Amino acid sequence: MAATPPSPKKRRMEPYNMDQATYDEFVKICSRKGFAPQVILEQFMKKYNKTGQI
Repeated sequence: MAATPPSPKKRRMEPYNMDQATYDEFVKICSRKGFAPQVILEQFMKKYNKTGQI
């Protein structure tokens, strides 16, 4: 019987979900630059909702 690979772990950043690896990398980059991850995410989503582009 073949084993199925584990599904990626999800991490919740209010109000968005992302996988654990992406979250860890995002937090690492933010901490290196001295930014708060939540503030960066809020600003990014505000811009995305306004323009519809990444």
